[in-house]
Amino acid sequence: MICYLDNAATTKTRPEAIEAMVSAMTQEYANPTGAHSMARSARRLIEDSRENIADLLGLDLGEVIFTSGGTESDNLAIKGIHKLRGGVVACSSIEHDAVLHPVQQLDGKVIEVDADGIVKLDQVEALPDDTSIVSVMAANNETGAIQPIAKVAEIVRAKFPEAVFHVDAVQGFCWLDLMEVCKLADMVSLSGHKFGGPKGVGILVSRSGIKFRPTQIGGGQERERRAGTHNVPGIAGMAAAAQATAAKKDVGIAHTKELRDQLITRVPQEISDTHITSVNADRLANIAHFCFEGVDSEALLFLLEREGIMASAASSCASGAMESSHVLTAMGVPANLANGSLRLSLSYETTQAEIDHVVEKLPAAVNQIRGAKEA
Repeated sequence: MICYLDNAATTKTRPEAIEAMVSAMTQEYANPTGAHSMARSARRLIEDSRENIADLLGLDLGEVIFTSGGTESDNLAIKGIHKLRGGVVACSSIEHDAVLHPVQQLDGKVIEVDADGIVKLDQVEALPDDTSIVSVMAANNETGAIQPIAKVAEIVRAKFPEAVFHVDAVQGFCWLDLMEVCKLADMVSLSGHKFGGPKGVGILVSRSGIKFRPTQIGGGQERERRAGTHNVPGIAGMAAAAQATAAKKDVGIAHTKELRDQLITRVPQEISDTHITSVNADRLANIAHFCFEGVDSEALLFLLEREGIMASAASSCASGAMESSHVLTAMGVPANLANGSLRLSLSYETTQAEIDHVVEKLPAAVNQIRGAKEA
């Protein structure tokens, strides 16, 4: 049995997206910047896709910028604002590296989080007066902890009225009210492959009146804000996936949350010394994140894969060595726990049988690793 529980990393491409992409590749394959009728047809497909996404997010057409994905969208927001305005850039310590690394590269400010991975609002208030952009993600990609975006927005508006508020909402399309997020933020990043679209295409929402310097130049595409030939099939597939996701959102969230809650309840009952991450925070409906004492994530993932369970750990491989996740480190999780982390991320299509399979196989894998350490 194959259990794909790594949906926070990427989702299965939706049939609607595949159909839209095939049509674009076989019918609207001309370069949309051309002057002939086939080019105009491709351009109409882009603009129809833009309109569909704008409607879903409550935006004007000009506020939707197509990019190559979440990483580019994050970089474009942070670096684009800094290039134009200068000043101090700031983000939380649990941001995806696509936000955190640009902020660090620009010698910006990093805002701490509490033990549940929630941004400390007093540190947002204490940012320098010349802060030009504040970036706080909608929800964390490792723990699922949902951030107090409305409160952060209120602070930024009151204390730094000239600053831009950016939200990396890459993990949120399936699980949060992104129309509300787009109302609160000046700029929002999204990525198509997180909600059933293809990889290599994303969105930067930039509300009307927000100006920035493009980081990719060499063409007039996207109103001269992002140069490069449009990924027409990707854009069409992403728009189709967005519509399909929105149509099933309420039912999908309820279904997924019920299964996620089973994991959070049943796994600690079966495995001793299990710690649930961000236990006191509101979390995305699809992420169950655990830390197991006396366990190495790398070994655990290997054993789970042998049982057909595809998951991930809140750690990365660098120079052949497992390193603790910067998110867990920022939360103050001890290294002995962080090294035994496991993220199980579900989708609308996750089944009861998959959850039962995980609960059956996970304890044996954990016990095998612990037993080997004790031997």
